[in-house]
Amino acid sequence: MCQHQPTCPSAEATDREAARVIACFPEQGWSLLCNGVIVFEDTGELLPDGSSIAPHRGPARHALAA
Repeated sequence: MCQHQPTCPSAEATDREAARVIACFPEQGWSLLCNGVIVFEDTGELLPDGSSIAPHRGPARHALAA
C-alpha cells in the first residue's frame, strides 16, 4: 500500500505507528496511515484486517506535591 521510499512499516510491524499520515481528522479524533492503520487520539488502533489494538498510553504524569 505504501509508495514512500524507504517504505513505511507494514500494519503488522511493531512500529506500525511510524507510517506517514495520509488523512487526518482531528475533529473526529483519528488519522489514517499509509499502511492502512487508523490511529485514534486515545492511542487505540484499528488494523486493516479489522482487529483492534487497545489504547496504550503511558502512565499519567502527576504534579509534584509542593
